[in-house]
Amino acid sequence: HTSPMTVAMSAPPSSKYFSVQCSPRVQYRITPPPPESGTLPTTLNGNTMLLITMDTASEVGNDSKLSVMYYGEKTEVLGKAVVHLTAVEISLDVDADRDGQVERNNPNKGSWMWGPNGHGAILLVNCDSERTYGKRRDSECAEVTRVSDLKDMSPMVLRTSGPAKLPEGYKLTMHITQGDAESVRVFGTRSTAENLFYKNFVKDYPLVLGSEDLSKEVPYLGGNAEMNFYVEGLRFPDKDFEGLISISLSLLEPSSQGFPETPIFTDRVVFRVAPWIMTPNTLNPVEVFVCSTSDNYQFLKGMRRLVEHSGYKLKVCHQYMNRGDRWMQDEIEFGYIDSPHQRFPVVLDSPRDGELQDFPYDELLGPDFGYVTRMAYNEEVSSLDSFGNLEVSPPVTINGKNYPLGRIIIGVAFPTATKGRNMTKVVQDFLWAQKVQEPIALFSDWLHVGHVDEFMTFVPAPDKKGFRLLLASPDAGYKLFRGLQNDRHGQAKMFDAEEEITVDEILCDDKLRAENNYVQSCIDWNRDVLKRELGLDDDDIIDLPILFHVTEENRAVAYYPDMVNMIVLGKNLGIPKPFGPKVDGRCALEAEMTSLMEGLGLSCTYIDDFASYHKLLGEVHCGSNVRREPFSFKWWNLEM
Repeated sequence: HTSPMTVAMSAPPSSKYFSVQCSPRVQYRITPPPPESGTLPTTLNGNTMLLITMDTASEVGNDSKLSVMYYGEKTEVLGKAVVHLTAVEISLDVDADRDGQVERNNPNKGSWMWGPNGHGAILLVNCDSERTYGKRRDSECAEVTRVSDLKDMSPMVLRTSGPAKLPEGYKLTMHITQGDAESVRVFGTRSTAENLFYKNFVKDYPLVLGSEDLSKEVPYLGGNAEMNFYVEGLRFPDKDFEGLISISLSLLEPSSQGFPETPIFTDRVVFRVAPWIMTPNTLNPVEVFVCSTSDNYQFLKGMRRLVEHSGYKLKVCHQYMNRGDRWMQDEIEFGYIDSPHQRFPVVLDSPRDGELQDFPYDELLGPDFGYVTRMAYNEEVSSLDSFGNLEVSPPVTINGKNYPLGRIIIGVAFPTATKGRNMTKVVQDFLWAQKVQEPIALFSDWLHVGHVDEFMTFVPAPDKKGFRLLLASPDAGYKLFRGLQNDRHGQAKMFDAEEEITVDEILCDDKLRAENNYVQSCIDWNRDVLKRELGLDDDDIIDLPILFHVTEENRAVAYYPDMVNMIVLGKNLGIPKPFGPKVDGRCALEAEMTSLMEGLGLSCTYIDDFASYHKLLGEVHCGSNVRREPFSFKWWNLEM
C-alpha cells in the first residue's frame, strides 16, 4: 500500500526547495517527477507529492521514519518535517486460483473470471442439513449448528504481519454491502489462546457478518498471525442475483475528536455462488427412486429386477410418504453443486406439490444432501411445472461453442399461442440464472400432460457425439404398421382381450391418422429446434414408432405405452412394455425397439406399466427418478 504525502502542506512560508531522507526500509517517489537536472535539492511545487512505501512489516510501532528538509531561495534551511512510520501487512485471502488451498495475497482475488485460466473464489449455498431430526437447511440458521457444517463453507483467511499492537485508535473492520447481506454470512473463530485448543464447539465459530451486521471490527492479533473465517452462501443465482459477492476488510485510522474513523486501506475478495447443475442420462446412476402404491406391484417388480441387474440401489418411497402420488419424476429433479473444497447432490423441488410434496424435504435433505425449491406465489402452477418437463442434454458443441455440461430442456406453450400453459416464470428464471447449462425451450403444450419426456430422451452411444436423441415418431409408427400389413400380419392384435385392435383397424382409422399427422408436425417443429440448439445431424436422432391419440381439447396422449418415456441406467434401458401386435409370438414394437437399441450396445428391458401408469397418462420415466454421478468437468472452467 502506498501512502501519499503532500510536500507543500508542511513547508514553512517562502520555501523554494526540499530534500528527503528516510530509513533503509522506506522507499519514496516524487510526483510529478522533478526534471533531472542532477541538482539537489528539488524545486517545491504546490502539487508535489511524496508516495511512500515500506517493503517489510514493522516489528515495533514507529520503527521507521522519513524526513523532509525545506530550503529558502539561497538554500538556507527553513525547517524540517518528520513522519514516523509503522508498516502493517494485511491480506484477506481466499482460494482465488481454485485449487482447494487459500493462497497468500493472490493479485486476482478481488475479481471473478470464467475459464481454465480464470480466477475468483467459489461459494456453495449451504442448503443441506447437518441435523437429521427437526431439520432445517443450514442456511436458515444464523449459527454453526455442527462443526461438520464448516466443510460446506468457503475458507477465508485474514493474514497480518506487524507490531504487537496497532497504533492507538487504529482498527480492522470487515464489511459487506447491504445488497450482499441476504446472500452471504461470515463466521469467525475465537482468537483467544485457550480457545485455539478447543475447536470442537460450535460457540467457537461466532457469526461475524450477516443481514444484521454489515460491518464488524475484527481483532488484530499482532506479529505474524492468521485468523480463519468461514463464508456461507445463502441463495442461488436468480433473476435478481447474478451470484457475485464481495467481502472487504479495511484498516481505519482515527480522525479528530468526536468524528468517526476513516478507512486508509481496503482489501477485497470476490466469490461466485456455485450454480445448481443437472445431470443427463449419459452420466452413471447412483440410485433409483420409485413409489410403491396399492396397484403398482407389477411395475415395481419389473423395476426392482432391472435396477438390481444393473447394479444400482433402488430406493422405494412407500405409501405413507407418497400418499398415492406415484409420479416420482414430476415432483423432483436431481442435481448437484460443486466447488474446489466440497461437492454434494441437491434436489430441486417442483412447485407442482402433489401428495409427494413432503418427500424431498423429509427424506432427501440431510448431511451433504441439499434441497432447493421455487414457490410460485403469484403464478398459476400447471402440469408443465412438473419435472417430467425438465430435462438436460449430454455435453454438446454448437458452431464452435462448447457446452461441456449439456443444456437444460424445458417445455412451454407454442410461441404464437394466446392461451397456452407455461412453466412458471419463477422456475424458468431460476434455470436461466444458473448460466452453465443454457436452457432450450421446446413446444410441449400440444400434449395433454405437456411434458418433454413424452416425446424425447437421450441414450448413451459409443460413437458420433457419445449419445443419440430418441424422438417419438408417428411416421415411424405408421411405417412399421404398414410393413406388418404388407407382410400379411394385418390381423395381428394389439393390447389385451378387452381392448384389442388389429393392425388393419389402426391403419384404416382416418381420424387417428389425421391426429398423428398433427402430432408429427408438433414433434418436427421441436426436432428442428433440437437440431439447431444441440448441433445435431439427422444421424444423431433415432425415430421411435409411437402413435398418439388427440383428446377433445386438441391435446395428445400416447395411444399405446410410450416407449420413449424410459429410464436409462448405463447400458440398460427400462422401457414401457408397448403391448404391440404379435408376430410369431413376439411383439413387433419391442422387436423394432430392441433392434434400434442393440446397434448402440444397449440392452432393453420391457416393464409392464399399462394399468398402473399408462392408463393414468404416464410411463416408466414419469414414475421413476435417478440420482447420477456429477460431471468430472468443473463448471468454473467454462469459457463464457
